[in-house]
Amino acid sequence: MSSATRPKTAQMSKKITKTVERTWTPVTETEIPGITGTESLNLWTVNRDGEVRLRMENIGSGSERPMTIHKYMLDAVSKYGNYMALGTKKDNKWQMTTYKEYYELCRKAAKSFIKLGLERFHGVGILGFNAAEWLISAVAAIFAGGLAVGIYTTNSAEACLYVLNHCEANVLVVENNFQLQKIFQVKDQLPHLKAIIQYRGHVLEKQPYIYTITWSSSTATGSLLLKSPPDQQEIVVSYLPLSHIAAQMMDLWLPMKIGGITYFAQPDALKGTLPITLREVRPTAFLGVPRVWEKMQERMKAVGASAPLLKKKVAQWAKSVGLTTNIKRMNGMRANYPTSYYLAKWMVYSKVRVALGLDRCVQYFSGAAPLTKDTLEFFLSLDIPVCELYGMSESTGPHTINQRNSFKLMSCGKVMSGCKNMLHKKDSDGVGEVCFWGRHVFMGYLDMEEKTMEAIDEWGWLHSGDLGKLDALGFLYITGRIKELIITAGGENIAPVPIEDLVKEKIPIISYAMVVGDKAKFLSMLLTLKCQINLDTGEPEDELTPEVIDFCRKLGSSAKKVSDIVGGRDQLVYAAIDKGIAAVNKEAISNAQKIQKWMLLKKDFSIFGGELGPTTKLKRPMVSKMYEREIRSFYQ
Repeated sequence: MSSATRPKTAQMSKKITKTVERTWTPVTETEIPGITGTESLNLWTVNRDGEVRLRMENIGSGSERPMTIHKYMLDAVSKYGNYMALGTKKDNKWQMTTYKEYYELCRKAAKSFIKLGLERFHGVGILGFNAAEWLISAVAAIFAGGLAVGIYTTNSAEACLYVLNHCEANVLVVENNFQLQKIFQVKDQLPHLKAIIQYRGHVLEKQPYIYTITWSSSTATGSLLLKSPPDQQEIVVSYLPLSHIAAQMMDLWLPMKIGGITYFAQPDALKGTLPITLREVRPTAFLGVPRVWEKMQERMKAVGASAPLLKKKVAQWAKSVGLTTNIKRMNGMRANYPTSYYLAKWMVYSKVRVALGLDRCVQYFSGAAPLTKDTLEFFLSLDIPVCELYGMSESTGPHTINQRNSFKLMSCGKVMSGCKNMLHKKDSDGVGEVCFWGRHVFMGYLDMEEKTMEAIDEWGWLHSGDLGKLDALGFLYITGRIKELIITAGGENIAPVPIEDLVKEKIPIISYAMVVGDKAKFLSMLLTLKCQINLDTGEPEDELTPEVIDFCRKLGSSAKKVSDIVGGRDQLVYAAIDKGIAAVNKEAISNAQKIQKWMLLKKDFSIFGGELGPTTKLKRPMVSKMYEREIRSFYQ
């Protein structure tokens, strides 16, 4: 690390300050609501030095004694000390770090933070793309008694200011001069900040200047069927924003628990270089957000569209065999696979995995948002069962998990061992708000008592805000989100996501679909077309993807650009979309759920444009504001 205020590490003591041990009073299973009540649970706090009672079980996964992060990492060092832990690509070569070296780097960084003035329970802000320095800073902050606070690299200077002041950050770790300049814009408004550390590039301007993680990662490793050395060393690629809990669990805490290796992708991974890293690293487990899986699907379809006729027919046959075989497997039919499956695996599935860089991968996960049925079935047909996970930052990541040997399409799996589900205020269809109970539930929102009380009820249940139902086997299905529900002028509650997913399934050229119509007489929809992405900026371009061009050709349209279709109002494409919307409306369970009007936008949604969050999740309020005039036109 290079720093704007460089610590004199040689003068520091050789021993890190003693790891903070917290006291706790357990809440046992017999005190859980519905069994017997308890007068004072003390299950949440908003104070940075507050304490809570843990949701302890009498037996099983929830009964383990808690441990500190320091002890957690020491266990990893004692088991896997000489195994590789981190891989960073520099000058076209992978530079590796062992667990012993990883631990020592965390100790040194922790001592540096203390020397720079980090106070207990104050923040260490981390602002940069995924890197070994990011993980080391996060662990070191905890070692030193501080709070590790990840900040999205896409945040504006004002957004960074809010986060840093809220956690009272004493130290800020930034990636490069670009991020540093954002902080310089607001540094006079950061009274707690004592030092800034830059970990990449030259310092161009020198100026003076969660306590449930261990249990959650231990439980998740069992639920995710991950292996440990010497049997096998799991390999993951870190590319999703580490400010997001899913990335932290998959890239930092789970590998540390099982002795896995974390390789860091390039900063432009989501702009197009991720496939290159995957082919180089060949991970054994891979977590993708829906947009990543959808982009893979689009690329494979584009390649398939240009393949010779014989190859197309072989691929279609193999996909039919794969989907049929895996659906039977999903439904519990454990008979021997047919000969056609093994032949298809040799001819098609194995080659697809090599092309994707997933030939060693046996665990395929998706999280952060639901996948469409079309995408799930596409990968299942290629013998790649993508297992959806469900959870929240407030539940330290996963709460329910699908496993490769136990999964259901469109489900987000069964509850993790040691955790519990509750459906609050179920309706006649068995749909209610999904509530969580377990050791993974967070302590509370820092300095936000009212918001904490909205999230955690008087009995300690965490309310997700998601609507869901359980099947007879215990698989959870998310049906919508309370805050995202559209309430029409007629008073009908409508979940937009299932409608949007069906539109993308019926009309494969659609990239994003967003239902609008809250408090209106009918539903309308904003649509975007699949297009090429600028690899340098992440900005959507005017050129259509090969898949869309092929679709247009089959219609008789010569369109090659978004502007050819939208600007010229290509009648053939518009008619095809109309036909797709009509097919969606045929499946609507009521007239109120039918799409009456729609509009093709001139540009696809993106992180660059502000319509998507850092994990490519749709930011509905932002889109509604950006396209307010277009939405208003539906109802004039």
